Amino acid sequence: MPRGVDAEVAFFRSAGETRVPATSATATGLAQRYATALFDLAKDGKKLDRVGSELSGIVGLMAESSDLERLIESPVISRVDQRKGILAVAEKAGLDDLSGRFLGVLAEHRRLFALPGIAKAFSEMLAAHKGEVAAEVVSAAPLGDAELETLKTSIAGFVGQAVTVETRVDPALLGGVVVRVGSRMLDASLRTKLKQLEQALKGRDSGLAVQASS
Repeated sequence: MPRGVDAEVAFFRSAGETRVPATSATATGLAQRYATALFDLAKDGKKLDRVGSELSGIVGLMAESSDLERLIESPVISRVDQRKGILAVAEKAGLDDLSGRFLGVLAEHRRLFALPGIAKAFSEMLAAHKGEVAAEVVSAAPLGDAELETLKTSIAGFVGQAVTVETRVDPALLGGVVVRVGSRMLDASLRTKLKQLEQALKGRDSGLAVQASS
């Protein structure tokens, strides 16, 4: 049976009780605990797919909206204003009540910074629950439905298993995509190709310099 609102809030709070500074390792552990708490509640309420999709959507909006990114990450915005702001976003986006309450608790405890990590951990748990593998696809620009479906099929063929794809936008890639599946990574970004070309040209120039001096 789904838990009541008070029990949910207590559950989320207990998931993120740590008060130590948010180092990389601490942030990862914090995200995992919150994701696990949310996953259990979403599973109880038979909302796993919806909540997972909404988490990914909010993270995607962060990449597209500098205002939302500032609301979530700025230390000068009070937790009261941060909570009001994120709940307004949740309402406007039509998020499920569970997703909205979860975001409110994160804001209340200054944990919204962990949202990308929480969404990633939740996606991995959801994939495992379905007997799939979670893959992260980072692209320079948002991918269309057809592009995403093609990538999903290609990744599934590569790993030999059905996949759940989590997308993220990073304009610094310039073009192409970076795909991460567990510890494996395929970097087909334009940025990396340009770096490889630069290194190749440096090597060629060095070889020409040696020949010229001999």
